[in-house]
Amino acid sequence: SPQPGEHVDDENFKLDESELLTVPDGWKEPLFTKEDNPRGLLEESSFATLFPKYREAYLKECWPLVEKALGEVHIKPSLDLIEGSMTVCTTKKTFDPYAIVRARDLIKLLARSVPFEQAVRILQDDIACDIIKIGTMVRSRERFVKRRQRLIGPKGSTLKALELLTNCYVMVQGNTVSALGPYSGLKEVRKVVLDTMKNIHPIYNIKTLMIKRELSKDPELRMQNWERFLPKFRHKNLAKRKEPKKKSVKKEYTPFPPPQPESKVDQELATGEFFLRESVKKRKKMEEIKVKQATALTKKQEERNKAFIPPKEKPLMKKTAKAPTEGKLDIEAIKDKVKKAKTKKLGAPPLNPAPPTSSTTEKKKKKSNKAKSKG
Repeated sequence: SPQPGEHVDDENFKLDESELLTVPDGWKEPLFTKEDNPRGLLEESSFATLFPKYREAYLKECWPLVEKALGEVHIKPSLDLIEGSMTVCTTKKTFDPYAIVRARDLIKLLARSVPFEQAVRILQDDIACDIIKIGTMVRSRERFVKRRQRLIGPKGSTLKALELLTNCYVMVQGNTVSALGPYSGLKEVRKVVLDTMKNIHPIYNIKTLMIKRELSKDPELRMQNWERFLPKFRHKNLAKRKEPKKKSVKKEYTPFPPPQPESKVDQELATGEFFLRESVKKRKKMEEIKVKQATALTKKQEERNKAFIPPKEKPLMKKTAKAPTEGKLDIEAIKDKVKKAKTKKLGAPPLNPAPPTSSTTEKKKKKSNKAKSKG
C-alpha cells in the first residue's frame, strides 16, 4: 500500500484496483453472531403480507416448520387465517438486524406459491430473492400468456435450463416471477425474464449464459472482454418500415419568435406610396387592375385557341410490296375444276320437287284425250 507523500504510478494503481474487484476463490463472509451485537435491538420491527385463499391449506400445514426456522434467528411469526395474512416481528432476543428483512422475504415467497423447502433458503447469508412483476408489461392477455409459457418452455425445460445456469430457483406464478439464489444469478434471471416479455426468445439468453459459463472457467480470460465470444443475434423476419413519400423536415429550434409580418402602412412607407396623393394612388391601382385583366384575357384566349389546333397526324405506314409468286398459275386446270364442280350435285335433295316442264304436261293431256275417245 502506498505511503502518504509517495508517488504512485497510474498503471500499478489500476491493476491493484482490478485485483480488489475479484473475490478470491473459496472466500466467504464471516457469520454475524451474538457477539457482534450482544445488546440486541432497541425497537420492535414487524412486516405483514397477505396470501391468496388457495395457499391457506399449505401454509396451515407447513407453519410449524416456519416457526421453527424463524425461531433460530429469534423472529416471531404469526398466521391469521381470518384476514389471510402472515406477520413477522422481532423479539428482545433478536441480535441480527437484517434477520427481520430475511423473514419478510420468506413470508413473501410463501405467499407467491414458493414451497417452504426452497423459501427457507432465504435465511442464508449468500442467498437473496427477487420478485419480478410481469403483469403490466404486455397489453394483450393472450400475448402475455404465450410469452409466459415461452419462459417455462415445453415440460418446463427452458425454466430448468435457466435454473441450472444461474444456480437459482425460479417460480412462475400468475403475474409475477419469483427467483431465489445468489446475487449474480438473480441479475441474469431478471434480464432473461424481462427480455422474454419484450418478445426476445429465452433460448438466445440461455445460449449466451452457456458461453459465459465456459469462459469463466478459463483463468486467462477472466480479466478480458468477452464480447468477441458472445453471439450477436439480429432480427431477420421483421420487415423494414415503409418510409413516407413526403418527408417532413423539422426546422431547427430557435428560442426567438418569428419576425412579425409587415402591415400595409409599413409596406407603403417602404415603397414611398404613403406620401403620394389619393388621385395618384387611385390611378396607380387602376393601372395595376388593367394589367391583371390583360394577362387574364390572354390566358383565356390561349385556352380557347387550343380547341382549334389540329392534332398531330400519325405517319402513314408504307405498304409492303407482295412477293411475286414463284410459279405461273395453270388457268386451264382451274377452268376444268370449276366445270366439274358445277355438274356435281352437292348436299341433300330439295324438299319441294321442281315444277314439271311444258313438254311433260302436253304428253299427259294427249293420253287423257285418247282415253276419252275410246270410251
